Amino acid sequence: MAALVRISVGSSTVAMTMAAGIIAAMPGISELSPLYLACVTAAIAGGSTVCSHFNDSGFRLVKSLVGMDEKTTLKTWTIMETLVGGVGFLVALVISFFA
Repeated sequence: MAALVRISVGSSTVAMTMAAGIIAAMPGISELSPLYLACVTAAIAGGSTVCSHFNDSGFRLVKSLVGMDEKTTLKTWTIMETLVGGVGFLVALVISFFA
């Protein structure tokens, strides 16, 4: 959910808060164990990190501080952010199997 919002809007803050609001409104979420809720939170954070692009303030900040052009920033920063978000999601998924 967070990844879809992130890709369409570009803002990780919007993606994270929107996905958290949707998940929090789901029935039965309050009865889950604290470890499982931590996994859900980590999965939302991972999803909101993927696919950084031109609309993202972090993308612009890295681009200007490092002195890269847009193409190079897309090749480096966006791929790195996507890997970080994907690995975060996978770790949360694996831990949730034991929660």
